Amino acid sequence: MTYNVTRTRSQKKPSTAGGGVRSLATAIAVPVALTLADIMWYGGGQAYKDLDLPFWMPSLWVLHLTCLSTAFVMGLSAWLVWAESGFHRTPSAIVMYLAQLGFSLAWNPIFFKMDAIRVALAVNLAQMATIFSCSHMFGRLNPIAGDLVKLCLVWTGYLTVVNLYFVL
Repeated sequence: MTYNVTRTRSQKKPSTAGGGVRSLATAIAVPVALTLADIMWYGGGQAYKDLDLPFWMPSLWVLHLTCLSTAFVMGLSAWLVWAESGFHRTPSAIVMYLAQLGFSLAWNPIFFKMDAIRVALAVNLAQMATIFSCSHMFGRLNPIAGDLVKLCLVWTGYLTVVNLYFVL
């Protein structure tokens, strides 16, 4: 004899909140840790510190802190999209997210260590394009995630202007 026992939602064993918290922590910690390592290895920029910068140029610590904040916000946005199965519905969104993360990590060594300012500008423009694409894709999947990415787009635009200052 078999019993067909169907449980209501309140009777089912609730899924642990720890799984969501762990995935959120991972989604934020990985890009932030990679960005922090990138800054520690390649973001010295003694030549940048020694320059007589105009008033609108960020100091090195502000630049690095904002890059860390951008990694945090992008990780949070990606998690918001992932939590709603957005990457399954739009696989190109994860590709754009990973591409922007790669461009973000590539900029520090190119700009500060290799002193290839024009190449850094190209990387920065590519990062802006991928963040714009992320903003559009994430916004369709989760409006809050799309709006958060717009903050990163503003910072990357400003960083592009800073980079352009050194090219010209």
